[in-house]
Amino acid sequence: MRVAIVGAGCTKLGEHWMKSLRDLSTEAGALALKDAGIDGKKIQSLYIGNMSAGRFIGQEHLGALAVDQAGLNPIPATRCESACASGALAFRKAYLSILSGEYDIVMAGGAEKMTDIKGSGAIATLMGAGDQEWESSVGLTFVGLYAIMAKAYMEKYKLTRKELSLVPVKNHKHGLNNPYAQFNYEITTDDVLRSPIIADPLRLLDCSPITDGAAAVVLVSERIAKKFKNPIWILGSGQASDTLALHNRKSLTEIPATKIAARKAYEQAKVKPKDIDIAEVHDCFSIAEILAYEDLGFSERGKGKELLLKKDAMIGGRIPVNTDGGLKMGHPVGATGIKQIVEVVKQLRGEASNQVRNARVGLTHNIGGSGASCLVHILGRE
Repeated sequence: MRVAIVGAGCTKLGEHWMKSLRDLSTEAGALALKDAGIDGKKIQSLYIGNMSAGRFIGQEHLGALAVDQAGLNPIPATRCESACASGALAFRKAYLSILSGEYDIVMAGGAEKMTDIKGSGAIATLMGAGDQEWESSVGLTFVGLYAIMAKAYMEKYKLTRKELSLVPVKNHKHGLNNPYAQFNYEITTDDVLRSPIIADPLRLLDCSPITDGAAAVVLVSERIAKKFKNPIWILGSGQASDTLALHNRKSLTEIPATKIAARKAYEQAKVKPKDIDIAEVHDCFSIAEILAYEDLGFSERGKGKELLLKKDAMIGGRIPVNTDGGLKMGHPVGATGIKQIVEVVKQLRGEASNQVRNARVGLTHNIGGSGASCLVHILGRE
């Protein structure tokens, strides 16, 4: 049995002072249903990714909230949490529920409302994805953890600070025409290097923003997919875990969970890294994108910067990465994994704002925390 995506929708990403979490999740679901051209009453089950609504807005029980607001009671609804990879986890669970034979039409969504608390509160909440006892309790933040990884990588592989700046420069350029993006402006390497240091060597423009937003997709069984025009097929799905605390890792310059999840997805899809036409990777901080190039097999270890220097990761290059601008254009943590799926679906349909010519196979890569969890999905069109 195969599973296809037949509808996809994403809200505008940003600071939504006049919209609640329920508003955003309902909007994304409505967009996905409209895109699929089906009535919501046909949805048989719903999975929603959300990292920390309890701490961000004081709302738990997100599955019940989402299905209630969408008017879809009494279908089963499940909240999925895997830190910043919560959206991709919801997608995988929806996919597996159809493969099991229990459902034919399922919605997977993700939503996060992050701006209703002060910045310091948001940072503390996000650190819930790290090791509370050994990391957050002693003052570490995620930018601090990724700064440690960046320092180790720069020392080992002689990556310069200017070369690292090429990641946000590329992603801002890609996000310029993205209608969902939180930011729509280009930057230069000088802009990155002049921006304030947050955790050396990472600067403000190396960091993804605090974001409100939601995204949703409609998945159907192969039997149902035949009724839809231009379905996008799920070719592979991989998930893996690693130590929660960074200090327990064998290496600071790679993320093993990515390598394992990717290997599972490649094997299931029967493709290799060279077969990927486009990729959405988890660039929460600039160094994370370079690690992803190597962990996903797009580059040899220590040579990820070559994709940037040769412009291979740009639209028009060998493997365009983050064609919508990636997480730098908005990172509503629970929704990010679904937002990535939406972009790849649009690319494979030929409907993207920054369209890659003849794209047939796309990959999404969603990380939880500093790499304690990872999900990789491979999509394709016929």
